[in-house]
Amino acid sequence: MNLPIITIDGPSGTGKGTLAIRLTRFLGWHLLDSGALYRVVAFRAQQLGVALDAVDPLEGIAQSLPLEFRVDEQGVHILLNQINVTDEIRSESAGSAASFVAAIPEVRIALLERQREFCQPPGLVADGRDMGTVVFPQAALKIFLTASPEERAQRRYKQLKQKGIDVSLARLSEDIAARDQRDERRKMSPLQPAPDAINLDTTALDIAVVEEIVMTLAQERGLV
Repeated sequence: MNLPIITIDGPSGTGKGTLAIRLTRFLGWHLLDSGALYRVVAFRAQQLGVALDAVDPLEGIAQSLPLEFRVDEQGVHILLNQINVTDEIRSESAGSAASFVAAIPEVRIALLERQREFCQPPGLVADGRDMGTVVFPQAALKIFLTASPEERAQRRYKQLKQKGIDVSLARLSEDIAARDQRDERRKMSPLQPAPDAINLDTTALDIAVVEEIVMTLAQERGLV
């Protein structure tokens, strides 16, 4: 089926998740938060006492991941075996663990078809790091978001503070830089824009403006 797909790639803190949720609500399409898949694999591994470099067990977890995304006015809810694990996997420790897991080729291969299964009528908004390059290279509209490291750290700092999580801005900046380096240098599916992606720097842009730009592009390409 030739379904409309919008991919949104880029490093953390650029607004990918917020943009994907807003587009999903507006369009009434399905959502794929690919980063959540890797976070859930890492979360499940830690639950089971599996080391984050244990390739075979991690591959097994990735192959049998009963995951569902539900979007409402409050945001996206991530269900694992029908249990809401959204808060558990959004921690900084879960993000760092997911970055290690995502560098394992066997895990990425195991999750590839699982991600493609999320493409269902009437369309899909896919948020991640290799959506436009590897998972959905056929997507008609590919967006790659960037922002300055300082702005990205500030955004994440504010998010965590609003949730009552005490965090050091300096430590957060270090963690984001380390995660970027792992994502950009991994051998399989490194973080990089697709050749036909539209690059948007969101450092000084309000999310509503970013959404308007992307919706205009979608309309120009006949997706909506």
